[in-house]
Amino acid sequence: AQLVESGGGLAQAGGSLRLSCVDSGMTFSWNAMAWYRQAPGKQRELVATISSLGSTTWYANSVKGRFTISRDNPRNTLYLQMNSLKPEDTAEYYCGVVPYRESYRSQGTQVTVSS
Repeated sequence: AQLVESGGGLAQAGGSLRLSCVDSGMTFSWNAMAWYRQAPGKQRELVATISSLGSTTWYANSVKGRFTISRDNPRNTLYLQMNSLKPEDTAEYYCGVVPYRESYRSQGTQVTVSS
């Protein structure tokens, strides 16, 4: 499977961005999926997860109430709507399966939030 994401970029604090991740493989709808992020000098952080059918979601405390994860299984697409962005949200974001597998993740997209 190949995961290709889009939607990163530069935003001001308080602004919004939406990330998308398309899976070209055949097993997307079988997998619980997640968004991860990694800031320079920091460890990878699990941001949000969603069950295979989309009925259950989980968020890190740092993004709860601001970010929304969703999926469209017929389109093999995962989304992350990011609202009320903060400078501390600045990181490289990537999508992947749960649990994390290096072989099943996107290339990463930079999100930079200016104050």
